[in-house]
Amino acid sequence: MIGDMIRYRRKEKGLTLSELSRKTGVSKSYLSYLERNKKKNPSIEIVRRIFITLDLPLTPLFYQERTIDRSMTAMEERSV
Repeated sequence: MIGDMIRYRRKEKGLTLSELSRKTGVSKSYLSYLERNKKKNPSIEIVRRIFITLDLPLTPLFYQERTIDRSMTAMEERSV
């Protein structure tokens, strides 16, 4: 999940939530919710700022989302 990726990379880079908050402009509490996977649908702008700050590629995120969308469509077509 996205929160796990953020937490892992933040810790890998030796950043605290406060430091990441300061660098991204995203509140510390919001970051905490994301890392604990309590916030399910963050805006693309928030994700972009966090990922750029943490040097994470955005491409896998979009690929994963498209894959899930295709799987859901296939399941819906089978149930008709």
